[in-house]
Amino acid sequence: MAVKGVLFDFSGTLLRIESAESWLRAALAETGTDMEEADVLRSAAELERAGALPGGSSPVRIPPELAGLWEIRDRTGDHHRELYTSLARQVPLPRAELYDVLYDRHKSPSAWSPYPDAAEVLDALWRRGVRIGVVSNIGWDLRPVLRAHGLDRFVGAYALSFEHGVQKPDPRLFGIACQELGTAPQDVVMVGDDRRADGGATALGCAFLPVDHLPVHERPDGLRPVLALAG
Repeated sequence: MAVKGVLFDFSGTLLRIESAESWLRAALAETGTDMEEADVLRSAAELERAGALPGGSSPVRIPPELAGLWEIRDRTGDHHRELYTSLARQVPLPRAELYDVLYDRHKSPSAWSPYPDAAEVLDALWRRGVRIGVVSNIGWDLRPVLRAHGLDRFVGAYALSFEHGVQKPDPRLFGIACQELGTAPQDVVMVGDDRRADGGATALGCAFLPVDHLPVHERPDGLRPVLALAG
């Protein structure tokens, strides 16, 4: 296979979201809200179990009234915000404004950390003339996050679900990315941490390289295998 293009997922593939505890502490600091240490730890754990942090753990249990919204959460920005703030509201917090602050916090570049090999791998592909795209199920514009971490200069195309009303694994989203890159699907590799969603690229004819969704310090070189494919 002569690889001419590589598509990357965003969350859990190129970058990782902060922990639920760090996320909550940042929102508390922004709003000047004091909580006892034990309450912070307990609330962070409950937010994680609720799946309230986008890019973090999935909900242990999805409330029946949110089940339908969960399935379409990445099709529009409004769906995304409604779903995740609703999940967060399952956890009592001392100020009502914290739920919106938490949601806005997760879109901040400071809430995200690139995987250790992300810049190296993107740079190597770019230098080889391989075209690079990002395909993400997401409810907001991730471009500023990549820009803040110095990764956007390598990316030639974005296919973001909320901009097209289509979610992975629907092959149409991968098709949009391939079209924008000017590459045929059979010449493209999709790299992602979700075997169902990202693996949907194979229906279009793309190859698929899975990576593990791990904390950044536990996955120092998970992206490097794509370099061998792109020889």
